[in-house]
Amino acid sequence: MSRRRSGGTLPLLVALGVAAVLWSRLVADPAAADTTGDTTTAGPVAAGPAVADIPASYLALYRRAGGTCPGLDWALLAGVGKVETDHGRAALPGVRSGANFAGASGPMQFLAGTWREVRANHPEIGPNVYDPAAAIPGAAQYLCDQGLRDGRGVRAALWGYNHSSAYADDVLRHAARYRASASAAALAVAS
Repeated sequence: MSRRRSGGTLPLLVALGVAAVLWSRLVADPAAADTTGDTTTAGPVAAGPAVADIPASYLALYRRAGGTCPGLDWALLAGVGKVETDHGRAALPGVRSGANFAGASGPMQFLAGTWREVRANHPEIGPNVYDPAAAIPGAAQYLCDQGLRDGRGVRAALWGYNHSSAYADDVLRHAARYRASASAAALAVAS
């Protein structure tokens, strides 16, 4: 049996295969898509325009905390970070010190009692609510505790984080944009 190769088909199939492998690695382990091996930088994931909006240090923390439990990926955490404080960039009370009008503090906006609860349940999390390296894993654990770990789902977890359907819609919209941007970036890397 002879095999004929079409000039354009084989390269396209190879590119699609590489893109599928990269995408599966990104879904299984978002940090795996970083072909540089440096998880403190955004790597190829930052190539998409929506993801490029996330500061590299925050993206690394979101990616590291993603996968804390089933249903939690880096993009969902990034969606929360975007809505809460624009990834720590908002110049509002409570982001870097003090508390906002509702009593929330830090880049992921925890109420004092909620932060104490998260720290009590997850003592490995650093104590400083204003430190993104503590607040982002704290948010990951809290979302897991609020519905992701027991299978109640993303909306239940987001409701626990902020009792608003509009809030959940906003977070999910940003998360979808980040995922789509990362997917486009993975395809661009593959081609």
